[in-house]
Amino acid sequence: MRFSITTALVGAATLISAVSADFYNRLNLNDTAFLFVDHQTGLLNLVQDYNPDTYLNNVMGLAESAKYFGAATILTTSREDGPNGVLLPELKKLFPDAPYIARPGQINAWDDPDFVKAVKKTGKKQLVISGIVTDVCVTFVALSAKKAGYEVFVVTDASGTFSEAVRDASWLRMQAGGIQLTNWFAVACELGRDWRKDITGMAALFAKRLPAYAHIMDSFAGAQAAALAAKN
Repeated sequence: MRFSITTALVGAATLISAVSADFYNRLNLNDTAFLFVDHQTGLLNLVQDYNPDTYLNNVMGLAESAKYFGAATILTTSREDGPNGVLLPELKKLFPDAPYIARPGQINAWDDPDFVKAVKKTGKKQLVISGIVTDVCVTFVALSAKKAGYEVFVVTDASGTFSEAVRDASWLRMQAGGIQLTNWFAVACELGRDWRKDITGMAALFAKRLPAYAHIMDSFAGAQAAALAAKN
């Protein structure tokens, strides 16, 4: 029993040390690529763990963040000539020149050589992944990319599936595989780093998709106007 306890304690300490040493390797704009996986019109109907309007708003918030930062972006769909439907028009319109991989049938995007080739061509090692559905299209490619040596960040609020129970199980599976879970606002803030770079641009990005943030900006603008009026 003494040996077992000692072994367990040593093992736990080793694990904690290993995790702590690599716990926060933050997103680096120069090494980040965004992968939008199977955000398709038909599959959108399967998203039940978020309100439809909220979910679409989150997806576009993430997409507009990628656009704002000029980050490498790849779009992919699965069998779009079937019930899965085509890529969300809003995404296609936002990234007209981005690599677009219409997979003929592979469920796991990483099984498509053209998709993997496009990812490698970016030269980036940090992948920000979102998609429909979380437990299949997102989980499969996230774990595959992690196994291939990439650092993977899954955007939870821009990925959707059948239910909260399914979503939570998917998150646990990915976390166990070393995937980092985040949300679109955190991704944007982590890439932005410092308000002094462009407070107007970042504030506008957030206010467009986050009503609460829009209220903050309205309050700030009011205070600025009042201060200016007082000086005059």
